[in-house]
Amino acid sequence: MELVADLLSEHPDDLPYLIADHVVTHGELRDAVDQEAALFASSGVRAGSTVALQVPPSFTQIEALLALWRLGAQVMLVDHRLKPAELEQLRALCRPQHVVRAGTASRLVFRSRHELVTEKRADGVPASTTHRLIQFSSGSTGRPKVIGRTEASMRQEIRRFNRLPGMPVTGERVLLLSSTAHSFGLIAGLLHSLYAGVGVAFAPRVAATDILRAAAEHEVSAIFGVPFHYELLATAENPPVLPSLRAAVSGGEIMPPAVAERFHDVYGVRVGESYGTTETGVIAMDISGRLRPTVGPAAPGTLLRIRDGELEVRLPDTPYLTADGQDRYVDGWLRTRDRAELTLDGTVRLLGRGDSLVVIGGLKVDLTEIEDVLTRHGSVAEAVLVHGDVIEAYVSTVDSDVAAEDLVRWCAEHLADYKLPKLVRVLPQLPRTPNGKLVRDRGALRAAALVSS
Repeated sequence: MELVADLLSEHPDDLPYLIADHVVTHGELRDAVDQEAALFASSGVRAGSTVALQVPPSFTQIEALLALWRLGAQVMLVDHRLKPAELEQLRALCRPQHVVRAGTASRLVFRSRHELVTEKRADGVPASTTHRLIQFSSGSTGRPKVIGRTEASMRQEIRRFNRLPGMPVTGERVLLLSSTAHSFGLIAGLLHSLYAGVGVAFAPRVAATDILRAAAEHEVSAIFGVPFHYELLATAENPPVLPSLRAAVSGGEIMPPAVAERFHDVYGVRVGESYGTTETGVIAMDISGRLRPTVGPAAPGTLLRIRDGELEVRLPDTPYLTADGQDRYVDGWLRTRDRAELTLDGTVRLLGRGDSLVVIGGLKVDLTEIEDVLTRHGSVAEAVLVHGDVIEAYVSTVDSDVAAEDLVRWCAEHLADYKLPKLVRVLPQLPRTPNGKLVRDRGALRAAALVSS
């Protein structure tokens, strides 16, 4: 794979790349990739092999991924937090010839190194396409959609990130909190940093004190995370001064304005947005955080249009490798299922999910509007609205004393009566998908509320 050769030959041997309990330089990375490639080759991996890689975010994960690509394998990237039944579902969809997993893994502590176990699957089949990366839709319901990325599409996305004003540059360091099994963490975090000569630092735990300590010790210039991480940091006790921090970017789902404001008040840095999908990669991005409520201009080289109120992205080929999802790709355009507007200067303003617009008594109600009202309440951390027979609200709070009745009264002060949620449930925390997105499945939310009651 030429992309791997290009990424590994770009910078001097002594330039730091991976940073945690120890540092891996570009030269050490090249040696590690050579060694991993030799081990995988001895296990039968070669050009055209299909491999499921299920390893936690770590130095080992990126070394193994690059080694597999160097051999010409098609890699199915699997989130390490998936349970065996979920992994088996993905195996049945893609039928990899090899499964590479960590011998031991912890969900709570970052480990830079893992022992790898490679299993050969008798029912596996070789690659039938030129896609080098296989990912899966992160929706909260239904069967996952199988999404393929070619070498060319990944190369283009790395270059798109490199052309965006404010991205980390050679010699700087980014603290990567986003999952490296998903697009933003993988492409913007790991691969762009490798291309640009940026150091990638990891925190030992997903806890405010550990994240902030890592940011201070490694003198990071930027943080890449999801809204959950910024909420965590914004409410930290006695946060340190971070003089080297100049940028913070949220990806995966749109940042609630109140969270962005709290983070800016505490650290003096505005949180930018990166909006994209697994199918397309980055669509629009503003690193400055000054363009809210828009999510920023279209990424360089990205063609967008609005059709029937929905944002569509131009793609040369369908990203779907199975029948699921094909209806979203029509005549070279991918439907994002997000309602949006394009301003005259090409800036993207998201108006909500396609399924967030419901009809109540003949009147249209945007569930996103109700979510925004709830998150403006000082005690609400996050809110998810769903609609079945009635509008239901599920919230997590920063104040354990707030009651559902208080939130109903708050909504009544800010919304027309027909928009009011008929059911409000306060949870210790809202359920999330493996890559950190809030779950929006009514059944899953009701089950979580039942457990917490």
